[in-house]
Amino acid sequence: MRRFCCAGAKRPAMVCAVIAALAMSPLSTSLVRAAQDSGTDASPLVAPGVGGRDSSPLPSIAPNITETRRFAPRLPRNTGAGRRVVYSNSLQWVWLIDKNERVVRSMPVSGRRGVPSPGSYAVTSQSLWSFSLDFEGVNFRWMTRFALGPEGGNIGFHEIPRKNGKAMQTEAQLGSFAGSGCVRMSTADVKFLYRWAKRGTPVIVTR
Repeated sequence: MRRFCCAGAKRPAMVCAVIAALAMSPLSTSLVRAAQDSGTDASPLVAPGVGGRDSSPLPSIAPNITETRRFAPRLPRNTGAGRRVVYSNSLQWVWLIDKNERVVRSMPVSGRRGVPSPGSYAVTSQSLWSFSLDFEGVNFRWMTRFALGPEGGNIGFHEIPRKNGKAMQTEAQLGSFAGSGCVRMSTADVKFLYRWAKRGTPVIVTR
């Protein structure tokens, strides 16, 4: 018997029934993956509240995100060639590079230190909306997945998550470490990336 995202969680029977029905449909792969997003490196089948804890972001590094952009770092060297996304974990910054090696857009982000490991990845799937299995009441929009955490949870770029409708950090705090695995972005930046980076687009992660 397959386990679904409601396994071990307190969810209404109707919700579990709908998820199970979707999982048996031809669209099950994309739909279930969207339901399994955790934003952490924990297994997507772990019950809410189990696994890593969501860490708070560091204090704001600028009054607002516009000021943060004034301190944009240069694109790291040796990040490949061609159309790609480059994510520097240590700098907490992302660049979108076109086929002519031009920086189309760069942006401050908030992710977890050392996650994912440096290397070459690629966009695997996207969802306009998803939610966390590890943190009750947490959801996020414009999810672009590109890696898996140490225990199999999805890692991707998404909007700053909301918990019970309230943003878990400010855009001014982007550029500092926060979260438990995924890479948080401002609304404007993540919407741009969502449209620009499609399935198969290379994602290069550096230290």
